[in-house]
Amino acid sequence: MANYKTSRTAEDIKRELTAILRDIKDPRVDKLLTVVRVDLSGDMSVCKIYVSSLGGMEKTKESVAGLKSASGFIRRELFRRLDIRKSPELNFIADSSIERGAEISRKLNDIL
Repeated sequence: MANYKTSRTAEDIKRELTAILRDIKDPRVDKLLTVVRVDLSGDMSVCKIYVSSLGGMEKTKESVAGLKSASGFIRRELFRRLDIRKSPELNFIADSSIERGAEISRKLNDIL
C-alpha cells in the first residue's frame, strides 16, 4: 500500500495532468480525454497514467500515441507546476473504463 505522501503526490499529478492535457496542441490527442487513474511508484520514479476517451478505444489508443510523443513537454510542465524534486517517468496506458461504464448505463436504461 502506498504511503500518504505518494498517494497525495499521485492526486496532485492527476489534477495537474488534467489541466496540462487541455494545452496540448497535438491533433491525435482527443479533447474529451480523461485521466482515470494515476499509479505512482514508491520511490516516485515511475508514474502510470490510465486515460480513457468517450470516442472509444481506438481514439484512446491514438491519444496515447500523441501523449507519448508529448511526454517530454508534459513531464517538464509537471516538474514546474508541482515543484517536486524529481520528475517521474510517465507511462500512458489506454483504459476502456469510461466506454464500459457508458455501456453498462445504457443496458440499465434499457432494462428500466
